[in-house]
Amino acid sequence: MTEQLQFAEPVEGTVNPAAGEAAKADGMALAQRNTSVEWADACAAAIELMARRGTEFQAADLITEGLVDEPDSPNRWGPAFLRASRAGVIEAAGIAQSKRTTVHRSLCRTWQGTIAYRRSAA
Repeated sequence: MTEQLQFAEPVEGTVNPAAGEAAKADGMALAQRNTSVEWADACAAAIELMARRGTEFQAADLITEGLVDEPDSPNRWGPAFLRASRAGVIEAAGIAQSKRTTVHRSLCRTWQGTIAYRRSAA
């Protein structure tokens, strides 16, 4: 029987949460800068429509419903959902297997409209 090697503490220099968050923020900013305004606007409108419904959804649902086209890069999704989340339109609802066949059913976040947004949009 083999056992996994366990370290009591992270090895110095191997785990840096602050650097990870900084790299994520840099990547999201780069993706947002390179996203066409037309796609970003269409995606924002699609997210808002799904948010008003009050049901859980993921990026694949926006495409399936014909609300937005597949972006030129999957890196476009993160900034779109982040903007909607920060604006109070949506909130994280859970984790589910992606419905997109291109990602082989990997896990992705599901979202739903916030109560405040649904009330204001009614």
